[in-house]
Amino acid sequence: MKESRFRTAAVLSTVAIGLALSAIPANASPLDLPTVVMVHGAWADTSSWDSEISALQSRGFQARAITNPLRDLNGDAESVATFVRSIDGPVVLVGHSYGGSVISQAAQNCPNVRALVFVDAYLPEPGESASMLNGQGSALTESPEEQLFDKVPNPNGRPGVVDLLLKHNVFLESFASDIPAERADTLWATQRATSTAAVTAPSTAAAWKTIPSWAFISTEDHIITSASKAFMAQRAGATVTTFEGGSHLSLISHPDAVVAVIESAATAVS
Repeated sequence: MKESRFRTAAVLSTVAIGLALSAIPANASPLDLPTVVMVHGAWADTSSWDSEISALQSRGFQARAITNPLRDLNGDAESVATFVRSIDGPVVLVGHSYGGSVISQAAQNCPNVRALVFVDAYLPEPGESASMLNGQGSALTESPEEQLFDKVPNPNGRPGVVDLLLKHNVFLESFASDIPAERADTLWATQRATSTAAVTAPSTAAAWKTIPSWAFISTEDHIITSASKAFMAQRAGATVTTFEGGSHLSLISHPDAVVAVIESAATAVS
């Protein structure tokens, strides 16, 4: 029965995407629409959301992409929560990859968050870390750490904590596998280091238990497998959109599909 409801939700969400534009009232003003706040994931920065920002602004939304510190989960979540609480009015909070862990925790203390959108992201239960949820077959679980990361000493000198950078071949072949090589090279060269204290820290809250949630799942994601993302989304009761193809960076390679899901969520709670 649960599987049947999950498949139905995926089909219905696809239909909802096609109706998202027509569902927004033609006379809607920015004050009628929630602010969309987008949180990037590990080994990335706010530029991940450039195309989504432009598209949402052209549709009348206030849209913001904010820096995810990538230092430790509790601190990252509080940084996002502080910003969200400063916004006057309702918010749709969007997270990509590790950003999903951050928004799951941050939204717990943000009464103005009306919807959560997870874009190829983690939806952890309390006690789960991002590194536990990549799924069997993920590039991050199939190879030893020395083949995946370049390690840099943590600038704060915390015992046992290091900063991680994805190796070039891992970034191009698994992280950005559907992005042209020249663009992927630039993304690799500008990636932000991510602390092990971020991706291995257990979550302390799951705001998706009480806030309506949407999940965008790319099937060719080699970082968080589609099976793992589907499991997490089903567990959360999220409205699911399955995107055939893509990569872990579908927010860059297929922004229109991601925008449609964000719009669907924003329309549903407007």
